[in-house]
Amino acid sequence: MATVLDPAPELRAAGVRGRGDPVEVRLSDLRGRWAVVFFYPRDFTPVCPTELRELTRRVAEFRALDVELLALSVDDVATHRRWIAEALGEVPFPLLSDPGGAIARAWGALLEPQGVATRATFVVDPDGVIQQATFHNLAVGRSISELLRVLEALRTGDRAPADWRPGEPTLGR
Repeated sequence: MATVLDPAPELRAAGVRGRGDPVEVRLSDLRGRWAVVFFYPRDFTPVCPTELRELTRRVAEFRALDVELLALSVDDVATHRRWIAEALGEVPFPLLSDPGGAIARAWGALLEPQGVATRATFVVDPDGVIQQATFHNLAVGRSISELLRVLEALRTGDRAPADWRPGEPTLGR
């Protein structure tokens, strides 16, 4: 299971972005940049599109922090493409496919009995080290605001107190 301060497991997956354009992503190709690896259970479910639409709406905030977003589920590429066409609309970051759940399993995000990933979020630093990991119940969507707050705190390189907000003083090293 991948956890905080561990090297992030390699991730290589096919997927789609935009209006369904094919992509292939390797996490190691993102070295030197921050990345958010965002596991979700399935396409065409009630909670997942709320998260992906909020990520899409706020993608400029992630780009301003030089953060790459990678979303993964056990659905295949064709299902991702259909979900974009029928429900999501254009998606500015990759929706990656993990049929069989091998990637989710390597990251500790696979719920084996259900055969889907839980709502797991990992923040990976430019050196490929996991700096934050959160897991949510399948029924509860994540806070994109909190994810951005944590990213900004981590990027300071300092200790940040509880409820720290960008622009506030940190605790130093």
